[in-house]
This record gives sequence, C-alpha cells and structure tokens, in this order.
Amino acid sequence: MARLKLVYNCSDCGASFPKWAGRCTSCGAWNTLVEDVEDPANDISSLAAGVALLAASPAQRIGDVDVSHGSPRSTGIPELDRVLGGGLVPGSVTLLGGEPGVGKSTLLLQALAAWPGRTLYVSAEESAQQVRLRAERLGAVRPELWLLAETVLPHVLAALDELQPELVIIDSIQTLVDPELGSAPGSVVQVRGCAHKLVMEAKRRNVPVILVGHVTKEGGLAGPRVLEHVVDTVLQFEGERHHALRLLRASKHRFGPTTELGLFEMIEAGLHGVPDPSALFLADRQTGIAGSVVVPTLEGQRPLMVEVQVLVNEVKGEAPPRRSAQGLDPGRLAMLLAVLDQRTKSPVGKRDVYASVVGGVRITEPGADLGLCLAILSALANTPLPPHVVAFGEVGLGGEIRQVPHASRRLAEAARLGFTRAIVPAKSPDVDVSIGVERVANLRDAMRALGLTVAPSDR
Repeated sequence: MARLKLVYNCSDCGASFPKWAGRCTSCGAWNTLVEDVEDPANDISSLAAGVALLAASPAQRIGDVDVSHGSPRSTGIPELDRVLGGGLVPGSVTLLGGEPGVGKSTLLLQALAAWPGRTLYVSAEESAQQVRLRAERLGAVRPELWLLAETVLPHVLAALDELQPELVIIDSIQTLVDPELGSAPGSVVQVRGCAHKLVMEAKRRNVPVILVGHVTKEGGLAGPRVLEHVVDTVLQFEGERHHALRLLRASKHRFGPTTELGLFEMIEAGLHGVPDPSALFLADRQTGIAGSVVVPTLEGQRPLMVEVQVLVNEVKGEAPPRRSAQGLDPGRLAMLLAVLDQRTKSPVGKRDVYASVVGGVRITEPGADLGLCLAILSALANTPLPPHVVAFGEVGLGGEIRQVPHASRRLAEAARLGFTRAIVPAKSPDVDVSIGVERVANLRDAMRALGLTVAPSDR
C-alpha cells in the first residue's frame, strides 16, 4: 500500500509545500495554503497517462496552419454567442462561474437544447430527476440531449467514449473526483488534476467542453488559479437575486475579445436574451425627481443607458455620515464627494449619501462620474434635472471634466431613445448625431449649464 503524503497546496497558484506558512512563496498570496493528502506515485502516473493520450504535433510553417478548424460554432443563444465571439470553438474548454442560484445551469441547459447535435450534460451535484424537471420547465427535453449523474472522472470519460457527444457540460468541476489522484473531493489537487485531464480530452476529441465553477464569498472563482490558466475561456455570470437581469462577461477569451457583454432576463421559461437593454433599464423611470440622471455608459462595445439615483439626508447629532453605493464603486463615490466638497463647496460632508444604479447593473467605468456628480448636486439643491438630458465624462481631482472613449456611440444611443440634450466634456470630439451637445470644462460649468445652485458649506 502506497504511503500518503501530507502537503499544503496554495489555493491560488496550486503550488505544494511540505509545511504550512502564512505566505505562498510561489505567487506571494497570503493565507492561501490548504492542508491536503495526496499520493505522489498516483499523481505522477496519472499525469503521465494523460500526457500519453496526446499525439506529438509536427512543426509547420505558420502560413500553412489551417484556421478553418478553429471557427466558432453558434450555440443558438445570440447573447451567449456575442460574448464568445460567434460561438464555441471545437476543442475549446470554457469555465463558467457565478453565484449559486444566478442561473448557470439554466443557461447551459438552454444551450444544450439549442445545439443541433448530440450533447452530454454531466450533473455532479444534482440528481438526474432534478435536472429532468428543470429541463421540462425550460422546454429543453430532446432526444439528442444525454444526461449523466456522475462524480467519478473515469466514468465520465467512459461515457464520452460511448456517446461521442459534440458538446459536453460538466456541472461542476469542484465536485468531480479522480480516484487516481489520492486526494479529497474539491481539493486543489483534485480540481487541478480533473481540469487538466478534461482539457486534454477536449483537445484530443476536438469537442467543446464547458466547466461550471463555484465562486468564493468575494465573487472570485473557487479553487486554484491554475484552473483559469488551463482553460481557453473564463465567463462570469452575474446578477442580483432580487432583479431579473443577468449579465454575462468574459474575463479571458483566447479566441476573441473580452469586451463584449451579454444580457439576459430571468423569466418563468428560463433566460431570455435582452436585445435592447437601454429600453429595459429606463422602462420604469419617473421624471421630475431630484437626484436622478440618465448616463450613457459603455460595457465593452455596447452602449447602455442607465439611470443613476442619489438621495441625500442631513445627519442628526454627532453620528458620522453614511455612504452607500449600489451598482457603483464605493471608493469612487467617496472620491467624487470629496471633489464636490473641495471644488464646488457643496455641503456633502454632514449628509448621508445613498447612490444607486437602477436595474441591477453595475457601472465600473469612469464615464459615469459626471452624471453621478450632477445627481448628487440635484439632490442637494432639491432641483430635478431636465428629463431629456444625459451626461457623461470623467471627473478629475481638480473638478475638471475629462473626455471618455466612444462618445459617438453614447450620443447615438441617447438620440435613439429620444434624448435631446447631452452634457459632455469640453474636449470631446465632434460627432454627427441628432442631439444637442453642451460642452463643459469643469463641475461649475456643468452646474451653470443646468441651472443648479447649491448653498455652500459652512467651512
């Protein structure tokens, strides 16, 4: 009987150490070493057996490489194809992460139902009956969709040999076990070893494979970071539990850009693509309310019109003011409040500030700075902004308004939805759109353009 070895594996990079330490010397991460038990003989032999599956590739001139075999194949879901750059590439491995209940299994079942050939769904977490009930609700039951409720990797590979599917879903990689690795299920060794074998199988069979990954409480993918390195594509499925909107992004994609965004709406029959998200975000907007402004933001190459709302409240007593940001970076909100306090003398220091992006979307680009500042000033002055005005631009620490990329796309989207006036940075390039453009160099110019007057602070 082989002796098992006690090791400590880094959950970020997968490096192994004989004893615990507070810091991984391989990647520099702190508190990432996790105790594990592994059989070194089995680990080496299984890795050698996996490498033997791949035939040696001959060297060739780069001009002689046939690129037709790497053409993406449509999944049948337009929003998913948008993020993937046209579809799934044969032999590629995609890692899909997201919080529990966000709709990962629903999205993949719909993709399997839309795929024209034979597909295999490996459920390592739910029973076959649970998956069948979900498939019936989604209308995804079809003869060429095969289901395997299995957690043992050799049994999964045997099913691949028997069925020869054209698309494989593994739900999830953290619950798959390879007995040869001699480690506990979900450990760094198991996740890393199973992922390596599945990647080699995908390349050998020229079949696309999608792995479902768990996420940590911080929102990152669980397991070793090497898991993200060995796959071709990493997708993040995001959304608030109390909102129907779901967002699909690519943080890594070897076959195309990572700037596209897919939007879905969760309905009774599953996930429905949103072809016009701006109209969805503004459908319930009420005009004439102080602290509200529409911002043309950009998610990848896709312009989105979102409503930013701000509520301010005077602090009573000696309690410190609260700052709450939903759908916005809290650090960015704090910085902009400091800029407003210093450059416009606005009385934000003794007031609670609650800022929110309506609809469940999250804004990460600085182009929303000007709109957020105008919403704060509107709330302070208790003066509603004109209903057909949009604003975008980055705000610097000096209160200046800096230009942001793709102004023409933002303005064209605003004009399409009926907005007639836009407050933009002074250095924005000229664009030929049917909307009135007003250029401002700083926050005070923006306030004068909209007639906002705020009583200065007592400092």
